[in-house]
Amino acid sequence: MPLVRIDLRRGKDSAYRQNIGRVVYDALLSVGVPEKDRFQIVSEHDAGDFLFDADYLGIQRSDDLVIIQITWNEGRTTAQKQALFKAIAEGLHETVGLRREDVFISLVEVKRENWSFGNGIAQYAV
Repeated sequence: MPLVRIDLRRGKDSAYRQNIGRVVYDALLSVGVPEKDRFQIVSEHDAGDFLFDADYLGIQRSDDLVIIQITWNEGRTTAQKQALFKAIAEGLHETVGLRREDVFISLVEVKRENWSFGNGIAQYAV
């Protein structure tokens, strides 16, 4: 049920982008998302269209910043969310060499009935 949007500056190769998607998916699996529930959109942006504060909250970000927005069902604990954030940041650091400071994650929580995976049906509606 997660829908993941991954945004980064233009210029990284396909393998880099694919590896980011894989790391995010693996991290989601580690906090209980079902297998095969992978829906991701990766978007590249020119520098003029990818704007961010390089030192908000004292975190020094570079032009390699990756912004990850995950829309998923509400109900997970703070500990699960923290584990997800850590798994993504560590996984990206280990897999593609991305600095942990350059991993920005936003969670959007929605009610289960707000999804349709096809056929015009709200599969999770009770």
